Amino acid sequence: MSIVYLFLEKNSARIPFLGYKSNIFALFNKLGGIWDSNNQIFIFKQRLNHEQLKAAFNVICVIAPNLHEDNYQVQIHGFLEHPLENEENALILPLPNKLNINSNTNILEPSVDFPQEHTQAEKLSKYWQDKLEDELRARKYSPKTQKAYIYFNCLFLRKLQKLPSEICQDDITKFLALMEKERDYSASSINLAISAIKFFYKDVFKNNIVNEQKRPVHSKNLPVVLSSSEIIKILNTEKNPKHRLLLMLAYSSGLRVSEVVALKKEHIDLSRQVLFVRQGKGRKDRYTMLSEKAAQFIKEYYDSFKIEKWIFPGQPSSCHLSVRSAQHIFDKAVRNAGITKKVSIHGLRHSFATHLLENGTDIRYIQTLLGHTNIRTTERYTHVAKRSVLKIKSPLDSISDSPV
Repeated sequence: MSIVYLFLEKNSARIPFLGYKSNIFALFNKLGGIWDSNNQIFIFKQRLNHEQLKAAFNVICVIAPNLHEDNYQVQIHGFLEHPLENEENALILPLPNKLNINSNTNILEPSVDFPQEHTQAEKLSKYWQDKLEDELRARKYSPKTQKAYIYFNCLFLRKLQKLPSEICQDDITKFLALMEKERDYSASSINLAISAIKFFYKDVFKNNIVNEQKRPVHSKNLPVVLSSSEIIKILNTEKNPKHRLLLMLAYSSGLRVSEVVALKKEHIDLSRQVLFVRQGKGRKDRYTMLSEKAAQFIKEYYDSFKIEKWIFPGQPSSCHLSVRSAQHIFDKAVRNAGITKKVSIHGLRHSFATHLLENGTDIRYIQTLLGHTNIRTTERYTHVAKRSVLKIKSPLDSISDSPV
């Protein structure tokens, strides 16, 4: 049984860290707590009550109201509901005896030496997180990249239980080794972590210590491609018009899942049969093809549904469908079609490029349609395209007296 000391202020609350278990520590975060590593205390921007804590944790709650209130009185909740095993445990109920009131902020601050060691203690303070986010926003990094950079820097310092000023080059290597050993992160994830840490120390903390960090080699995995018959099965299986159009456009126009869910009505030009991709990967605009069948289906879709902004509105309708929802739609369609290949919705884009190559389309046109900066990225589809497009014939087939 844990005991939580909750100090209430007029419009806020604080919970000092008293060596709570990691699951309770994490739940404080979920309740909106901001970890103050200097004072070892959680700060909440709203008042909490024992019912909220009781719903979240199985705890005894000791509530200390604002000391400036005339009717100041310590309250204990959950004691009778959860009897202690013996009276000795009740000795830890009194409040910490070293407390003072900060005259400037009019809130309780602990002067007691709370336990410092905790595997989940946040070491990247909110100040540095905000500084990192400001720098990323100022450079127009995508929201996804911002989130990843903040996540990896927090994870880096939390895992090593060090402050930013205590980090050295060897710590980075140690952290990356732990990522690979404990979490089995891919080479791409480790490279992203290196970029995130390097950005923080070079451009935010102004102490570049990642110059010599070696990066892992990317695995050269070939894309999983669906056959034309498998594409037909998937589309015919999906009866929901909205879901079917989403899958149809992802394949017929070679769109990334983040691009297809963010399509607006203004992005589709039915008269010219082109589709405009706004700020795709790398913040690049591009035009890609719109198939005749997809264009016809869109007309029917417009007649059936009132589309004002988003082609695929989500919940609420002011937002577009989420990437995760699109992946679920694809996964369900694949299962219903009886396809056993391990393929994600991105496989529709791979299939688009591969089928164009097999139909004789110049690879430089495919590069433009996909929005690839480097032709080498597009060239990997030559490894999965049927060999007939490359006009390659097996030597066995060229032997006239073949034994088979």
